[in-house]
Formats: sequence, C-alpha cells, structure tokens
Amino acid sequence: MVIEVQPKEVDYDALALRVFLKALELIGGPRALFEYRNLTWVPSLMEAAYAVVLKNEAMKTDDEIAEFIGITKQTVRNMLSADPELVMAKLQGELESKEVKVHTAGGLAKKAYEEVKSGNDYIAFISSVCEEYVKKPMEAVESGQPAQTCPDIGLVWPVYVLKAIKGMDFPVEESSKEELKERLKGIKVKDKQAEELVDKIEFPIKSPADLLHKLANSVKES
Repeated sequence: MVIEVQPKEVDYDALALRVFLKALELIGGPRALFEYRNLTWVPSLMEAAYAVVLKNEAMKTDDEIAEFIGITKQTVRNMLSADPELVMAKLQGELESKEVKVHTAGGLAKKAYEEVKSGNDYIAFISSVCEEYVKKPMEAVESGQPAQTCPDIGLVWPVYVLKAIKGMDFPVEESSKEELKERLKGIKVKDKQAEELVDKIEFPIKSPADLLHKLANSVKES
C-alpha cells in the first residue's frame, strides 16, 4: 500500500509572528527598545520577519515579497542580503541610533528565523509577552479599564493587530472597511487608535503584512 504524505501547510502569519518575537528576544525584549526609545524598530522588524519567512518558506521572489508586504524590491533585497552575525556583533550601536537600518532589521529577522527553525523558541519569553502585553490588556478592555497598563505596550502592537484580524479574508476591499475597524477597535498603534488609522490607508489591503505596513506608515504621516 502506498501512503501519500501531504505537505504540511505553513501558517506564514503565525511563523512571521514567532520570528518577530524571537527578534525582540534577541534585542533584549520589548523593554530594551523602549529604553532606547526605538519605537520605529517595530514595523521594520515585522516587515523583515515576513520577508524572511516568505523567502524561505513560500519561496517567493523579491518582487512578490515586496508586493505582499507593500515595500520596495530594493528594501526586500537589503533585508535578505544582511549578514546575521555581523548585525548581531554591531547590535548595541544600532540600538542607540534613532532609525533602524534595513539591513539591521533583516539580519535580526534572519537570525531569529534560524533560531525558530532550530527549535530555539524561548517559550517562557513568548508566554510572558502574550501574558503581559496581550492577555492582561485585553482583559482590562473587556472589564472597562484602560488598555495601556504598561509604558511599552505599544511596542508589540503588531501582535494585537494580527490577533484581531485572525480569520479575516484577504485582500480586504474598501467594502469591508467597517468590519476591519470593528476588529481593530481599542487597539493603539503607538498613540493612535488603529480604527481611526484605517480611514487613512489605501484599499485594497493585500495581506496582513500589508496592513501592518500601511498602519505604520499612516502613523508617520499623522
């Protein structure tokens, strides 16, 4: 009897999130970014995590990755050509800079991806992030209390967004704007309400990564 083995379907969003969280761990956790006031690192790290996952798991081309995330092909190339070990060696100096360099985000994401694929997810770290920055604030919102219970909660807003849109079909057309706004209700991207930012972004939204990219850009422009 011939047994046909079906290839296991990869949840790219979930894997990108794991890579993102691992990258945060490599940096020193969310508080490390907050200490350096490097909030601009968050969207760049998330974009790099998606780029690395799509390249290695989905075998996407640079053009396809750029279109999926909503960034330029050159940015994708810079992310994917980064040397992880070199980036890690210079990480301290990079953390002290105001803007994250594309190759730095790429190098961190590549290193994080290697660690995740090697089974080196630090479960305690991931659990603590989910508990401190997702579960507790969500419970606070449900009970009518202020959502932002700690100063660095804005550093993991992509986690909130990905959790809120889970199960939503992409691409998201403008006809589904109200559904998207309802899902994002109560979530802050830095100090802006995500549902209000939806009114400023361009539709259609091609993917979860594209949504994160557009939300990050709308904050910069507001």
